[in-house]
Amino acid sequence: MAGMQRRNRLCALRGAPEMSDPIQACAEIVAKGDPDRFKATMAAPLEARTRLLPLYALNLEIARAPWLTEEPMIAEMRLQFWRDTVEEAALGKPARAHEVAQPLAALIQTCKLPVDVLDAMIAARRWDIYKNAHEDTQAFEAYLDDTGGGLMWCAAIALGAAPMMEDPVRKMGQATALAGLFQAVPDLEARGRVPLVDGRPQAVADLARDGLTRIQAARSARLPKSLWPALWAGAHAATTLKQVAQDPMRVANATLMQSDLRKSLRLLRFGTLGGY
Repeated sequence: MAGMQRRNRLCALRGAPEMSDPIQACAEIVAKGDPDRFKATMAAPLEARTRLLPLYALNLEIARAPWLTEEPMIAEMRLQFWRDTVEEAALGKPARAHEVAQPLAALIQTCKLPVDVLDAMIAARRWDIYKNAHEDTQAFEAYLDDTGGGLMWCAAIALGAAPMMEDPVRKMGQATALAGLFQAVPDLEARGRVPLVDGRPQAVADLARDGLTRIQAARSARLPKSLWPALWAGAHAATTLKQVAQDPMRVANATLMQSDLRKSLRLLRFGTLGGY
């Protein structure tokens, strides 16, 4: 009964029909663990939500796996569980008994999501388990692309993206991942991680400007309306990157902030006027 009440409250808040139980479970996971991405998803049509939510729930599961334990081997096993889950789904095997694994398997099979991209997205999270710095700029870029670019590309594929759209979609995803990383830097450093290859203020500002260039490239591509909901996950990235470009010390000082009202208005504008 309590679970049904929670589902009804979520549906009432977003003014949408109640979703199926597996998708609803994913919605609750994303709403709790990634509220900005959840709000962006709720601005999309219902059919798009049902395709995006399992993917975003997977992203949360793998993003938090390295932080749920101090034992590297256990964290590795958690990530391997999801790598196996993706591979088995692609092979048409029965989904594992997990609230995210079942709708994810259905999504992979229905939308033909690329297993190599999903696997790279999961494997990239191994970096979060250990305290080694990225080897170089190329490794750092690969991390952003696998975690952010790969996620957004799979989301776009789920909404019907054509192969020639991959580059601009990935650029938007990379910039979104970069913006999120900037916000997480103080916490990551407190946990003994070295999130940036070059933490000097000028290098951080240059990195932010590069992220803004990627967003502009994605927007200039004028992707079809059907794909916009996949890119709304990056709705707030440009504002964060502009803040960093103007004052890179805001990263170290943990003063990268946007009001909930501004975020809501931005999503409302995208939802009503279009764009990303």
